[in-house]
This record gives sequence, C-alpha cells and structure tokens, in this order.
Amino acid sequence: MSRHGDGRPVNRPAAGGGLLVVGEVVTDVVARHGSALAHGTDTSARIRTLPGGAGANVACWAVRSGCADVRLLARAGAGSADWHREALERAGVRAFLAVDEEVPTATVIALVDAAAERTFLSDAGAVLRLASDDFAPSMLEGVGRLHLSGYLLFAPSSRAAALLALRTAAERGVPVSVDPASAGFLGELGPKRFLEFAEGAELLLPNADEARLLTGLPEPDVAAAELSRWFPRVVVTLGARGAVVAGGGEVIGRVPGAAVREPVDSTGAGDAFTGGFLAALLAGADEVTAAAEGCRAGAAAVATVGGRPPVR
Repeated sequence: MSRHGDGRPVNRPAAGGGLLVVGEVVTDVVARHGSALAHGTDTSARIRTLPGGAGANVACWAVRSGCADVRLLARAGAGSADWHREALERAGVRAFLAVDEEVPTATVIALVDAAAERTFLSDAGAVLRLASDDFAPSMLEGVGRLHLSGYLLFAPSSRAAALLALRTAAERGVPVSVDPASAGFLGELGPKRFLEFAEGAELLLPNADEARLLTGLPEPDVAAAELSRWFPRVVVTLGARGAVVAGGGEVIGRVPGAAVREPVDSTGAGDAFTGGFLAALLAGADEVTAAAEGCRAGAAAVATVGGRPPVR
C-alpha cells in the first residue's frame, strides 16, 4: 500500500477490469531529418505515414504492457476509418470508431530532429467533432478504468462527449484518469477552465510543462503536490528524467527514467508511459511501481519510429 510521508495510507481504486480510452485517432506523417531545416528550400528526410493519436497510442501501449481488454472510442474521417480500425484491431484494441462523413481524420506532421525531439503541426480534423451520441454507457461494461485524452476538452462538441463519459463512469464507480495532452492548447483554454472540466477525475497525468502551466509553479515536484490537492493522485512525467508521483498534497514517490540505447523518435513517449502505467494499475500495482512500468514503456517508444509499439 502507498503511504503519505506521515504514514497515512493513500486510497487506491480496486484493480481489475478493462480499460476504456476516450480519445483520438490521428494520421501521423513522421519526417525524421538529420540536419536543421533549410528555410525556403529542401531538407532531406525519412518520411513515414503511420496510425497515431494520443488516445489510440495509449490504448496500444496498454495492450503491449499486458492489459487484455482495451477499448478505444474516437472519431475518424470516412476516408481512413477502416485503415485506422484495422490497425487498432491488429494491435489488440477493440475499436469504437465513429465515422465522420464531412471531415477527414486528424493529421499531425511530426518533424523529428537528430536528437529524436519532435515538433508537431496539427490539424484536428474529426477529433474535436466527437459527439455525445458517439458514447454509449454499455462501452463501460467490464471496464475497471476510464482514460480521457485532454484534447477532447478543448472544443465544445468533444468536451460534451468527454464529460458525459466522465460523469457516467463516476456514477458507476469507475475511476477516471485525464491527460492534459498539450501545453499549447491548454494555454489557450486556460488552466482554471481545464481544472474545472477535469473535476471528478481520480488521476491526472500531466507532463512537466503542463503541470507548471496548470499551477504557475516552476518545479515539477511542487506542481505535482499542488495538483494532488485537486485530484487524489497525480503523476507528472519528466521525459528522460522519469516521473514524480503525488497524492494528498505531497510527493509520495519519484521514479528515474529508463535508459534508451538508441533514441530515434520521441513521438508518443508520453502516451506509452500512460498506457504502461494504467495497465500496471489495473494489474494491481501501486502508483510508484506503475510509474516505473510507464517509464519502461516510454523508453521503448523513444526507440521506435511513430507513437505506437510494433505489432508482434
């Protein structure tokens, strides 16, 4: 059992059950360039088109990390919905894909430099058109945890769908985790509004930049502790430096990052952490042990092109 620094136990939801991710599928165009971008002319790159999306990536990494029942609710354009569904099913994810006849699937161009750091150009496409009617309470049957991608909170339609899923899960006693998803979009929405929308979640999973933005505090440890006054559990990811776990207003654990021999692409590393972390929680691990599993999944993602694990 995890404990606070004064010995008080940290309450954890019961383990077991499947994982439902409410998030997104995205068509990723990953361009790996060894030299700096040459403005106004050509730069050589290795380019691949891959299925991605934070929610879909989390789901695939959760399967890879041992969760046998993983489901994804997302919205995709008609032109590529079948391709995305087939990719998810090959990865072992049960796909609930709403098909949008008017808007194409979201697309992200990931520019990945020689240090494996990525810069994104994002077209939200069908993602933010996820509708309340796309969610059915029956999707939660047999589910032990619901995970929401924070991207969905950035637009009215998808926000309504995400909040409906959150409220329905809460009414059924299913714990909910939320990933803030993007410091850039979070800044546009406003930290206060995001925290209000995410109210009722049992677990928040921001990266260091998102934690700083949500709290106005510069140090990740302090920000994690502060956020755990809003949410029962908080895990702040620190990239290669690992993660910090907080609960009840204080830090309860720190986990170092896992070594990466040959980093090639950091796309999806945070999603991999989340998938590995949630799979471990559902298997009965405590927060710190689960964070270590998440770090191992994140390291594996950095050694892989694209945001998902290779399909075995």
